[in-house]
Amino acid sequence: MKKLENLLFDRFGLVFKDVSLLETAFTHTSYANEHRLLKISHNERLEFLGDAVLQLIISEYLFEKYPKRPEGDLTKLRSTIVREESLAGFSRDCQFDLFIKLGKGEEKSGGRERETILGDLFEAFLGALLLDKGLEVVKDFIYQVMIPKVEAGDFEQVTDYKTKLQELLQSNGDVEILYQVVSESGPAHAKNFEVSVSVDGRLVGKGQGRSKKLAEQEAAKNAFEKENHSCI
Repeated sequence: MKKLENLLFDRFGLVFKDVSLLETAFTHTSYANEHRLLKISHNERLEFLGDAVLQLIISEYLFEKYPKRPEGDLTKLRSTIVREESLAGFSRDCQFDLFIKLGKGEEKSGGRERETILGDLFEAFLGALLLDKGLEVVKDFIYQVMIPKVEAGDFEQVTDYKTKLQELLQSNGDVEILYQVVSESGPAHAKNFEVSVSVDGRLVGKGQGRSKKLAEQEAAKNAFEKENHSCI
């Protein structure tokens, strides 16, 4: 954890008083489950807290930034900023992906690159930061890490991969595109869905997300990239 502490101080000027909060934020359930005898805490409760404070701060920012935009537009823009893929990107920007503790199975299956895990990690860190430093410090961190990309317009347009996949596959005629939930896991407040997408009965992609819609988009993205590449 010392390297992580050094990173947080060097890049963001942050020093945790309670380092155990930081360690919990970076502990995935798979790691805690593999070390049950040690009774290690995992980051799901901190993720719950971080999600709430993130929604509040981004909502306040958008409300003040766009005084003439209707509620519906603000809701859509907020959802693009705090969606799983975006938060995973912020985790990578902060190099958080280098420090998360994963179980051996999760590590081998590519968990360190999985957007669900990295998005949850970012929220868990915010939860830990809130408990250790308070709301204003969390707000300062979000304004330092997230808001510059928001103001650069990075989230104004979000790719709808389901539509892109449909347009690609149906360019030569109608095909049946079917999305199916393969599995559900996690507690009620932090569900994780795995969805498959098939075309005329042929499996073309899978994806994971904290909602069925997010998982479908991830599956469609993976399928689109694969199918588009095969067409080149």
